[in-house]
Amino acid sequence: MSYYFSTNTTGTFDETIDKVTALLKQEGFGILTEIDMKQTLKNKLDVDIKKYKILGACNPPFAYKALQAENKIGTMLPCNFIVQELGPNQMEVSCINPMVSMQAVGNDTLKDVAQEVSSKLENVIKNLNNEA
Repeated sequence: MSYYFSTNTTGTFDETIDKVTALLKQEGFGILTEIDMKQTLKNKLDVDIKKYKILGACNPPFAYKALQAENKIGTMLPCNFIVQELGPNQMEVSCINPMVSMQAVGNDTLKDVAQEVSSKLENVIKNLNNEA
């Protein structure tokens, strides 16, 4: 089992960010953080990379359930998505697979939450190319 779900898609970088955000919203997630790695690495290291953004997504009811089961689980929140430019109008979108990351925690109570969240995140990846 891979630690991430991933797909390639066509469109501009900003269009892809918008599609991911809309699909996450349909699954009950909001974006808490956005990290622009291209800009950050340019500012800190003066290096150039293709467009690469990390989106920190959160579904509050699931986050609450996870925190009730394991009070240190915040170290693994939010659920990160990446959007990276592969070429002109060619993007890759990937996200964490919570089923894999939660195995490291060793708390069986988290299994059901992780399974539900994994399903929702995988739906976003699967439906990305179906969005108009």
